[in-house]
Amino acid sequence: MKRLLLIAALFLGAAAVGHAQTVNAGKYTVEGTNLDGSSYSGTAEITLASETTCVIEWDTAGVKSTGVCMLNGDAFAAAYVLGDALGLIVYKVNGDGSLEGTWTITGKDGSGTETLTEAK
Repeated sequence: MKRLLLIAALFLGAAAVGHAQTVNAGKYTVEGTNLDGSSYSGTAEITLASETTCVIEWDTAGVKSTGVCMLNGDAFAAAYVLGDALGLIVYKVNGDGSLEGTWTITGKDGSGTETLTEAK
């Protein structure tokens, strides 16, 4: 009986740890910093394709870009095209549903930051 209780406790503990964050489909406000440290803002829209994959579209300062995204635990990543460059952003999914990320694009030094917050 003790062994059965121990196994049940371990299973429940593993299930609690294994609970993944989620990213909601919809519109987000964008606040970020460029590679040179200047700030930008705009909007983004996430459209879910499955439980772990999606399409993300940004509109920041009139510049539009589209990417494919993927959720893995509390990590959310997107690869995107910006003009003739490829970019990558990796976000951390926060408990409040916001996403905090760091990004880069091909052919440029450094990285920028970006936070997505669900639009109300």
